[in-house]
Amino acid sequence: MVGNVKLKGSLGCIDHEMVEFKILRAARRAHSKLTTLDFRRAGFGLFRDLLGRVPWDKALGGRGAQESWLVFKDHLLQAQERCIPTKRKSNKNSRRPPWMNKELLGKLKHKKKAYRGWKQGQVAWEEYRETVQASRDQVRKAKALTELNLARDIKGNKKSFYRHVSDKRKTRENVGPLWKETGDLVTWGMEKAEVLNDVFASVFTSKCSSHTIQVAEGKCKGWENAEPPAVGEDQV
Repeated sequence: MVGNVKLKGSLGCIDHEMVEFKILRAARRAHSKLTTLDFRRAGFGLFRDLLGRVPWDKALGGRGAQESWLVFKDHLLQAQERCIPTKRKSNKNSRRPPWMNKELLGKLKHKKKAYRGWKQGQVAWEEYRETVQASRDQVRKAKALTELNLARDIKGNKKSFYRHVSDKRKTRENVGPLWKETGDLVTWGMEKAEVLNDVFASVFTSKCSSHTIQVAEGKCKGWENAEPPAVGEDQV
């Protein structure tokens, strides 16, 4: 992933040495080579036919459980290799959102192209700004239209609606185990709530109250002999 590694001497007066290297762009853009089964393009009819042709009575006759499982597994993997194609496994975060369509995808690619042109001095700032504003408006409209369709079809398609709601929630609802001041580990909900209450109470009362009083006293020292400012009717 890196190349052209060179030592550039010590860093100051310490014995650590600075290292200069170059990050390879090809390695940084490498994609995952993990594959998974693509059941959408699978031929289940041929799969059932291949497994149905196997004489299971003769193939499994007189064998134990482990040997029978290995024979069955061998036939199953052979049929799977012929009938179910594979595809590259993508990350969960790389999935295309439901509001993304072909036209909007082209708009976003055009915005990236305009950004690169603006960085290189080939596109004016006004043109790039108009492209960004147009793409943002298209994204807002697409998101609003998707949410409107989900709300309208909630009676017939509840699964898509609740999947969209769960994707919007990014908060962590569960709190892990906590340690008490005595060193005991707390795992139950009520006990964890009591520990958190004690911590917040100690922070916002004992530690902050004295500091707040000192700051207030420090601010008020210069105003002991000063007259209060006049307040007009409009200020009241």
